[in-house]
Amino acid sequence: MFEEASAPAPRNVIGDWVLRGGIGFFFLSAGAEKFTPEWVNLFQEIGAGQWFRYFTGVVEIIGGILVLIPWTVTVGLSLLACTMASAALILVFVIGRPADSIFSGGIFVALAFFWWNRRNRDA
Repeated sequence: MFEEASAPAPRNVIGDWVLRGGIGFFFLSAGAEKFTPEWVNLFQEIGAGQWFRYFTGVVEIIGGILVLIPWTVTVGLSLLACTMASAALILVFVIGRPADSIFSGGIFVALAFFWWNRRNRDA
């Protein structure tokens, strides 16, 4: 009787796949975009070199793929959340444009909320 009251609600599998698919597609495309010349100026402002742009692109692509694989979702979400938190901090403290960090900070919050929402639900 009491076990049923504290049991987590079952996860909506289709909704979970749709959200994970959206997150995966977003980060696969964002990571691939890092290999285009549009991002050169921003990463020059960061001052770490263009290798950091390629590294960021690879991390976003790997994170996007990990989110799509059911048993690696937590690792993928963690990797992507750390990437977005780092992006927000770099925009605020390195580049000095705190208003630009709202987007990456919002994505970080969304990823953390998605993880928090699915952590106690049945697979």
